Amino acid sequence: MGTHVIKMPDIGEGIAEVELAQWHVKVGDLVVEDQVLADVMTDKAMVDIPSPVHGKVISLGGQPGEVMAVGSILISIEVEGAGNLKASDQLVKEPAAIKEAAPASAAPKVEAAPVLENKPAAACRPAPQAPVARDADERPLASPAVRKHALDLGIQLRLVQGSGPAGRILHEDLDAYLAQGTQNARSGSAPSGYAQRHDEEQIPVIGMRRKIAQRMQEATQRAAHFSYVEEIDVTAVEELRAHLNEKHGATRGKLTLLPFLVRALVVALCDFPQINARYDDEAQVITRHGAVHVGVATQSDVGLMVPVVRHAEARSLWDSAAEIARLATAARSGKAARDELSGSTITLTSLGALGGIVSTPVLNLPEVAIVGVNKIVERPMVIKGQVVIRKMMNLSSSFDHRVVDGMDAALFIQAIRGLLEQPASLFVE
Repeated sequence: MGTHVIKMPDIGEGIAEVELAQWHVKVGDLVVEDQVLADVMTDKAMVDIPSPVHGKVISLGGQPGEVMAVGSILISIEVEGAGNLKASDQLVKEPAAIKEAAPASAAPKVEAAPVLENKPAAACRPAPQAPVARDADERPLASPAVRKHALDLGIQLRLVQGSGPAGRILHEDLDAYLAQGTQNARSGSAPSGYAQRHDEEQIPVIGMRRKIAQRMQEATQRAAHFSYVEEIDVTAVEELRAHLNEKHGATRGKLTLLPFLVRALVVALCDFPQINARYDDEAQVITRHGAVHVGVATQSDVGLMVPVVRHAEARSLWDSAAEIARLATAARSGKAARDELSGSTITLTSLGALGGIVSTPVLNLPEVAIVGVNKIVERPMVIKGQVVIRKMMNLSSSFDHRVVDGMDAALFIQAIRGLLEQPASLFVE
């Protein structure tokens, strides 16, 4: 038997240190080739670290939240044969010490169910069990279908014990969790809604949540934020969207409002180049961009990510729609590449149906503008002396006052308003 050492890889872009975000294995686990061992976090993306070998984990080189140098030992695996461990390689910690020192968040989500030889599959399924205690920022292993099923059932995946490989949560585990909840309710063991609670939970700010916190704090400290809100009648553009979906939806795909907003940004920025810009406040240089690279804020299980629709100025409605959908799926599944999460020149953020009336979005530095979309509501409006029902929506946008003057910001948003209220003008060159 030998030892195969996996070192923290060089992620690229001149990065010398990488944060260890999450372990997917623990000491003693058997792993197979291409199995994801850990997630590491750069300034721009989460990166999976797969195993290049089959073997048994004998030591872990760090704990979640620890910043590790590129080239330091990440994990050691016992393998058949000689392995690749050199005499000069020093383990960061002894396996026993790692095993004892690792916090709950460094352990695997749950113990995998034991595999029983020559037994039917049903015999391997776990009996209903009490909720699992996981850290709030842990991301349990589960397929997208299971995640959607849990969302539909109102189940928090971090409370469910998984019976699949490496603790992966299966559909059967959701059924077992629901069954246990029903059993508790019938037996009266569930706590009363009026019972006193004295529990506390400490959640380490690591991984993506740490990066988001750092970027939000930096943005609010460095930029001179100001917000501007404008009300927009989106009745006409919604009618156009419904017409296009009815006519071309089956062959070209369905359109949401976002591609129209992207197009409105592109057209309006032609007259406001100072807003399609990035400000290097250390070098005191403003770079105005001809290309419009639109960041689309996307919520994922690990936090807010901003994948980038590149060269939006050259895309049709359906091209933009397809790219937005592709990037959103990649971001939510953790598969977005680093270059898909950087380089935006202006950001579009939307809370969808939960968009509220007004919001004050935080700039995505070093950009100087972010356009926030609030929800669409039907309201009575007075038009030419008549009260009519119209679909109304607010744009709540923020700007860097060091670069963008208040009048320019207002005129820019009003230009977007005019384009959306007269949607034919979106396509007039």
